[in-house]
Order: sequence, then C-alpha cells, then structure tokens
Amino acid sequence: MKKIYIYSTFIITAIVLYACTKQVQGRTDNLPALAPTNADLNAGAWKTILLKRPDTFAVAAPLAVSNVNYVAELNEIKGLQKNLTNTQNANINYWAAGGVLRWNETMRELVAKYNLPPYQNADGTYPIPSSANPFAYPLFPFANPPYAARAYAYISAAQYDALVACWYYKKFYNRPAPSTTDVGIVAKAGASQLPSYPSEAAVIAGVTAEMMKLFFPTEIGAIEEKAKLHEDAAIMSGAATRSDVVAGEALGRQIAQVFIARGRTDNAGKAVGTPTDWANFETNTKAKGEIPWISQDNPKRPGMLPLYGNVVPFLFDTATSRALVPAAPPLTASDEMKKQVAEVYSYTNNPTSENWKLVLFWGDGVGTYTPPGHWNAIASEDFIKLNLSEVKWARNLALLNMSLMDAGIVCWKTKYTYYNPRPSQMDPRIKTLTGLPNFPSYISGHSTFSGAAATILGYLVPNRAADYTQMANDASKSRLVGGLHYRADCEIGLQVGAQVGQYAINKAKLDGAN
Repeated sequence: MKKIYIYSTFIITAIVLYACTKQVQGRTDNLPALAPTNADLNAGAWKTILLKRPDTFAVAAPLAVSNVNYVAELNEIKGLQKNLTNTQNANINYWAAGGVLRWNETMRELVAKYNLPPYQNADGTYPIPSSANPFAYPLFPFANPPYAARAYAYISAAQYDALVACWYYKKFYNRPAPSTTDVGIVAKAGASQLPSYPSEAAVIAGVTAEMMKLFFPTEIGAIEEKAKLHEDAAIMSGAATRSDVVAGEALGRQIAQVFIARGRTDNAGKAVGTPTDWANFETNTKAKGEIPWISQDNPKRPGMLPLYGNVVPFLFDTATSRALVPAAPPLTASDEMKKQVAEVYSYTNNPTSENWKLVLFWGDGVGTYTPPGHWNAIASEDFIKLNLSEVKWARNLALLNMSLMDAGIVCWKTKYTYYNPRPSQMDPRIKTLTGLPNFPSYISGHSTFSGAAATILGYLVPNRAADYTQMANDASKSRLVGGLHYRADCEIGLQVGAQVGQYAINKAKLDGAN
C-alpha cells in the first residue's frame, strides 16, 4: 500500500503542477500571419552550426515561370483556393503564424507527454525505456529535463542550418512566389518578399519530421501527418508551388541526417550508466568522508542520467564543459552546511503565499515541458512581438536551446562529481513544497538552466534583459524556498548557467545575423 500511496501522490503533484503552468504551456492561438520586419534576404551567408557550407546538399534548378509544368502548378493552387474548406482555411491560418513557432509548441507538448518516470517492477527495480523497442513499457523516451534540453537543442539547431541553406538557394535561384507570378493566386498567409524556391515551410517540416525519428520514435506517424499539413498549408496559401515544397522537404530531410549522425555518437546513449557506475558514485563520495546523496524514492531509484555530463556539447568542447564544473559545495559536516540546511527548513516550515506562487509557477515537474521548455515558452512569447523572419526565429531558438542543453551537461557533471545530498536527506523535518527530483543536489538544475537562458535572451532581446534576470532569480529562489536546494546550489547554479550563456553570446556575435 505504501508504494501505491507514494505513486498516487507523485501523479497528483504532477497534475497540480501541470495545471499551474498550462497557461504558459498552451498554444498561442489566433495569431496573425508572420510579417517579418526584415526578411533577412542575405541569411544564406550566415554561419551554420554543423553544415560546413549552406550548399552542402545540392538543390536542382527550378523550372522557369514560363514552363508549362510550372504553369500547371500555379493552376493547381488556384483550383485549391477556389474550394477551400473551413478546416483547410484554419490550417492555413495556423501555420501562417510561423512554422518554427508551431513546431516548437509541438515539441513542448511532446516533452510534457513523455515526461513520466517509469513505475517500479514487482521486485523493486525500475525498467529503463529503450530506443530499440520504444513501444514496450516504459515508452521511450522518458523526456526528463536533460533529455528535453537535448531534444530542443538538436531540433532547433537543425532547423536553423536547414533554413540558412534554404535562404541560400532562395537567393541563388530567385524564383518569385506564386502569388507574385500569377495575380489569380491570393496570398492567404500574407505577402512575402522572399523567393519561393525552395519552400521554407517544407524545409522546416522536412527537417523537423526527420529529427523526430531520433527523439520521439513512437510519434513518427503523427509527426509525418503534421508535416504534410504544414506543406499543404504552404501550397493552399499561395506561398509555394508543389515543386517548391518537394525541393524544400528533400533539403530539410538531408540536413537532418547530419544532426542525427551527431546525436547517435554524442554519448547520450550511455547517460543512464550501469549498476557499477551507480554504486561507484556512493562509494567514492564516502571515501572522501562526505555523506552521499541517496534516492528518497520508494523503492530507491537510480539517479537520473548520471553520465549525462559526458554528452558532447554544442557551444564548446568537452574539456571546457569539465572546466566549467564549479568548486565543491560546503562539506556535509561543516557549520556552513548546517546553516544552509537550517535556512531551507525555515522556508519550508513557514511557507509564504509569495513563495508558494514561485514554487508552483516554476515547478516544471512530471507531466510538464520541463524547465528548458518553460524558457522556450517565455522566449516564444517575446519573439512573436518582434516580427522575426523564420530564419531569425530558428537562429534565436537554436542559440537558446544550445545554451540550455550545454547548461544541463555542465550541471549534471557537477551533480555527479560531488554527489551531494538533498536538504530533506540532511534534515528529515524538511518537507518539500513540490516533487523531489531523483538526483543529487549541487548544483540546482533550474538555476543553471535559467542562468543560461536569461543570459542569451538578454542579448537577443536587450530591452527585456532585466526581466529575464529577474525570472532566472525567481526560478532559482523557488528551489530554495521549496525545500529542494540549498542557497549554494542556487547561487552557483545561476553563475554557471550565465557562463554557459556567454558562450552562446560569443557564438551569436560571429554568426553574421546581427
């Protein structure tokens, strides 16, 4: 009965946290069509992330606008527009707000759907999701914060490289949009200054759908269906002909393979570790005379992704990620540790309504899109107001999400370097105000993610820099007052995150997009 009670409480907590964050998590409905202030016509010259050149993959020359087969494609659009249904019009309006935005929202939904830890076996052990058999219980993936951060990063980075290549070929071939070529075609998603070949909508749909095979293999059918809706909207809206779409999808899928190849060899597949690894963390910590972290799940669960700190980052090399690991936390037997434990207890023993609000808003626990997803939602709401082009949207989200992924790598390396116990382990009187994550305390993941996000977003949207800093401080404080972390965890986490974010700023200054 005890196991069932704990599991039920766990799920109820997740539902409460999901309800408290669903306003941020929900889709942005009824948005106008994307109307970029700057079409970024020269984005084909921006520096890419993995592609060595934007023309790495060849795109064949398009048909001339006078070609009889191209004229037939224009007639196809006119025929479709003459008989559009309400559902088709709604689909056009949905995608007109921006493909990068809509796919990012879809990513957040998928992360929330799969952010569920497996339940224990009858013998007290825990099953591990398997990418080799994703439909077996537990379903693959368990989209926990590190996994989610990596998924957001790879997909955003792939979208960016694919759109830089798309813009390169748009300028190279310079075939005008169908609604420009034929006055009988209505620009239902808004007029565009861009050439239409290859279609940016199809590039985004192709690269994203292909990337999903790596991260959400049980969703491939639904993702491919969504990609078709995206491409259909591009044609029916008059933004692209069928040959624009075919060329764009092929380009996107080819570029995705470059990122998929990296993802299969970046050490993420080894992040779960082995029972020997799990035992060594505890043994090595005790050998230093320190109290090791112990899972407070019932039954005890192996720590989440203990070798994730060995994943290859995007913004710097592995040696740099190790160098970013901060100095040790206060010794577990020290007066400073006693002081910090007492501070945590004082917050949880007398929680204020203001602290409760922070804890619930920044909870981002089971069943949510995780802290990295929360920052994607915050960024998206602000990017909408900036009237960015699709390629600038992709560039900004790639910088944000590479920061979040790399912050997670450094954070997890730190956690399993010091294997520091949680406050409630040090003082059982401490009752956390939200779910207790199943991994060591130092440093705070929320703080590290938030420090990185606030730093790069402050660069991308400078008039909001102070707001992002305050949000990061609030997210960090929520873990202290909620009883999950000590002050040192939070303060050092923010500092480490800010260091990672600075690497993203350095990259942004050199990519040619400013």
